[in-house]
Amino acid sequence: MLGEYRIEGRRAADIAASVERAVGDGGLEPGQLLPPMRELAARLGVNPNTVAAAYRTLRERGVIETAGRRGSRVRPKPATTARDRMRVDVPPGVRDVSQGNPDPALLPPLAEAFALAAAEGDAKPVLYGEDAVDPGLARYVRTAFDAEGVPAGPVAVTSGALDAIERVLAARLKPGDAVAVEDPGWGSMLDLVPALGLRTVPVGVDDEGPRPADVERALSGGARALIVTDRAQNPTGATVSAPRARALRDVLAAHPEVLLIEDDHGHGIVDQPLHPLAGAVRHWALVRSTAKAYGPDLRLAVLTGDPVTVDRVQGRQRLGPGWVSMLLQRAVLRLWSGDAVDAREVAASYGRRRDALIAALAERGVLAHGRSGMNVWVPVPDETGVVARLLHAGWGVAPGARYRLATPPGVRITIAALADEEIVTVAEAVASAMGPAPARRYD
Repeated sequence: MLGEYRIEGRRAADIAASVERAVGDGGLEPGQLLPPMRELAARLGVNPNTVAAAYRTLRERGVIETAGRRGSRVRPKPATTARDRMRVDVPPGVRDVSQGNPDPALLPPLAEAFALAAAEGDAKPVLYGEDAVDPGLARYVRTAFDAEGVPAGPVAVTSGALDAIERVLAARLKPGDAVAVEDPGWGSMLDLVPALGLRTVPVGVDDEGPRPADVERALSGGARALIVTDRAQNPTGATVSAPRARALRDVLAAHPEVLLIEDDHGHGIVDQPLHPLAGAVRHWALVRSTAKAYGPDLRLAVLTGDPVTVDRVQGRQRLGPGWVSMLLQRAVLRLWSGDAVDAREVAASYGRRRDALIAALAERGVLAHGRSGMNVWVPVPDETGVVARLLHAGWGVAPGARYRLATPPGVRITIAALADEEIVTVAEAVASAMGPAPARRYD
């Protein structure tokens, strides 16, 4: 059951730490079965209640899962397992299209915006006790949200989208609550939810966003929150359309106490309009980040939502980092309000490469998805085999296991850095890796 690894400890905290340490360093593998509580208690010479408390702690931390009489096992994607373990090591000489990074050629220069922001800080230094949000940024963001139909609400600033989502979840939910998440979906999100002691409930996604029937099933089944990517969904490129938004709002209206979180990380790199779901429930938050349009190192996101939720986020933030650097906030304001990025030009560049790859794959009998953003999702019958054959052919793609819970296998291809002349080449490699056409039948 455990191979050579021996769980140790006399207290619940020590037993839990022993298991978590083993998961982190590979001594216990994802999916590995743990001993029954009474058996482990007898082996350690402790009360079974002590082991039960340790297992409960591990479940709340997202390390293990329990399936009734089938026992407890290490989660397939435990929060303590580094994400690097689920990626492909791309050797030298292999073209890497797995990373999900934006095209450096489409990122704007940042020096001028930061220089102007620094000059403003030199003229009036930021001191303790001042507002956590730059007033100019708050006005700009709120005006933009108003124009896009996002309901009125205060504005907060966080260190990126994942930081914002974590703070909202922590402000509203308690360990053990269920969260409906997109499947396939953002790998970091699929890890964050159990790391907070919450349970993931997968919701299927098509090109128009989460499927309403799946959302209804999850919410009726007790999910306390729903997380939706509005545009450029990772990994599928889905964008919530106007009809889909209406359908989802109807579903949410029947569950007014559910927490809704919307992730608009695609702002600045897509040409599809935002169709917000906010307002369909009492407690909601919408997050807009800068990483894709301005580079991953620009760690800033703005957050709006119902006043109580935003107030809870800011209150907890005051007890930690306090605020996000005003230098960063003012630089982002200058970037957003200036002409550093032409969203239409960026979206067109990504769209041209994305559409070309999808078309080239279709010509070879391979189905692919990518309505927006910088990724293409390719369902495959044998994920491990396809990834390995593509590596042998000189292409490193992202395994779908990083992004899925219950959905069938797939691979993600980032088109951001693909040159025009590479598109047919990678399409041919994917088609070859998939095998003969009759073998490409999959659900």
